[in-house]
Amino acid sequence: MNSPKVIVFDAFGTLVQIGQSKSPYRKLMKWLKEDGRKPSLKDANIIMSNDVDIEELAKVFGKEIPIQLLQEIEEDIDFELNTIELYKDTIPTLRKLKSLGFQLALCSNLAKPYGDKLKAILPNSFDAVFLSYEVGAIKPERHIYEVILKQFSCQMCDVLFVGDHPILDVEVPISLGMSARLIERNKKQNLSNMLNDLISD
Repeated sequence: MNSPKVIVFDAFGTLVQIGQSKSPYRKLMKWLKEDGRKPSLKDANIIMSNDVDIEELAKVFGKEIPIQLLQEIEEDIDFELNTIELYKDTIPTLRKLKSLGFQLALCSNLAKPYGDKLKAILPNSFDAVFLSYEVGAIKPERHIYEVILKQFSCQMCDVLFVGDHPILDVEVPISLGMSARLIERNKKQNLSNMLNDLISD
């Protein structure tokens, strides 16, 4: 394939992993349903495209969350955040790609607390970071991909998308004219092998 100018990485399942999940947002949505709010297909979009904490998010959904439940969910989030860690090949691969002159970006669908954690643990290798709650849009919405192009003043064909989601990180980027690579961590795949044609000397 033609060498890309910009390589865009997904975060969770690609560069970082959660050691143990507590599903805090599922707990919030369960309470909202029990409190009379009807679930919507747009709920995940709302969670990941609003720059708010749990208490404010409940208000976005039209509810005032009880203090005890708020504390439980916040504790679950803190627990998850403390289990987040980089894959061993993340930093070496990013450094190598940077040394070869590629522009690097991070693009992830996630709620605000997880974005703050990502910024704290990832190296300063990225030329730009696109987090759904900051952009106000999630993958696979076209807007979040177009924001990347605008930031780098490039065309779709200049971008390589790398991620673990077959649709959001591969199928949709390819349909828009980008290149894409799927990484399957559950099959012991690593970044250096997958991007070998880009990072080989």
